[in-house]
Amino acid sequence: QVVLISGHLDSWDVGQGAMDDGGGAFISWEALSLIKDLGLRPKRTLRLVLWTGEEQGGVGAQQYYQLHKENISNFDIVMESDEGTFKPSGLGFSGSAQARDIVKEIMTLLQPINVTGVSDSADGTDIAYWMRDGVPGASLHNDINKYFWFHHSQGDTMTVQDPNQMNLCAAVWTVVSYVIADIEEMLPR
Repeated sequence: QVVLISGHLDSWDVGQGAMDDGGGAFISWEALSLIKDLGLRPKRTLRLVLWTGEEQGGVGAQQYYQLHKENISNFDIVMESDEGTFKPSGLGFSGSAQARDIVKEIMTLLQPINVTGVSDSADGTDIAYWMRDGVPGASLHNDINKYFWFHHSQGDTMTVQDPNQMNLCAAVWTVVSYVIADIEEMLPR
């Protein structure tokens, strides 16, 4: 059984793609690193996918889906960060009402950093195939007021990233992915 966390590496047409979507790739990598450093071993596999080809029609996600769709019943949740890594506010979530209630309960663990919101739909080109076929999905929500200042521009460099905000995003990704991977049962479909 798999909990998939992800970001992608392909919005570098004119800039470096540090915010879009290097930040999503980084926080996904950092979540696994933190869980390992803490010596935690969840019941399910945590899998990091660094997508490519999202801007070229989602070809990387489509190929991954084709290679793994026969095991779709083993995918607990698919998570994608693709709106930058600014100050987080919560998650977008797609799935059953019962699964949403579980995710809302998990998000209460993030009350100390004031990141508890759960909206009614997840976004993500790279996880859309899975969600279309009933796998619960989550996307990081954050303050995107500055997102389009840098999106696909020469200004999308590492200087856009705020280490404190990225740490908060990584904390959200870590808590949510670990708890879902370690609870007794998979999220209800």
